[in-house]
Amino acid sequence: MENSQNFDLSNRIFYLVLILIAGILIFFVAQSVYSFRSLDTNRNNQVSVSGEGKAYVVPDIGLVTLGVQSDGQTTEAVIKDNTTKMNAIINAMKELKVEDKDIKTTNYSLSPKYNYTKDRGTYPDGYTLSQNVQIKIRDFSKIGDILNQATSKGANIVNNLQFTVDDPSKVKEEARAKAIEKAKESAESLARESGIKLGRLVNVYENYVPYYLDSSKAYGMGGAESSAVAPMVARIEPGQQEITVNINLVYEVR
Repeated sequence: MENSQNFDLSNRIFYLVLILIAGILIFFVAQSVYSFRSLDTNRNNQVSVSGEGKAYVVPDIGLVTLGVQSDGQTTEAVIKDNTTKMNAIINAMKELKVEDKDIKTTNYSLSPKYNYTKDRGTYPDGYTLSQNVQIKIRDFSKIGDILNQATSKGANIVNNLQFTVDDPSKVKEEARAKAIEKAKESAESLARESGIKLGRLVNVYENYVPYYLDSSKAYGMGGAESSAVAPMVARIEPGQQEITVNINLVYEVR
């Protein structure tokens, strides 16, 4: 009789444990389903609109790359030639009131040159040293003098004259404000025409790409063993720079 009671009690405990485990499993499954449905609902109940804003500003700085390429049979020869010419160019820039902070070395490359003949195959034939500096020009009236002085001092690389804005933050803010205004107008128009009701703003995305005005890709290249002729520079106009900002607004739909 005592064994029968113990067996009945054990069965009851076993069933209670099973019921408890089943309840826990059902709870977690229900939570997962609810979370999935909520996530899907949140995704479906959103709308994204975009707007583009443009602002215009006259560039206040010019950028130009000046450089010297030197060729020779020994590293000592090319380094001496290149250093002498680059120092003369930099000194000429400073005499034209270009500040130290506006002169930046952007390339210094020394490499062997190779030649090929049927008899000897490929063999080393001297060295090439290229050195470039980027000049930031704040006084546009000096552009012609800067280019002429650089080439007269030995620059045989004059590339990528372009104009930009030293501090684009203010004009960027103006373009952003216009983009947001257009995006909001688009959202209101979409809601009005489709009959949906916009809820709170849940996300904002911005895309901004700086824009440069290229005046010239290159003014000329002289041979490394010859002096580049100083260019006759025509009057250069910086024009007007366009700043574009794209904004995406994401709203909940009620």
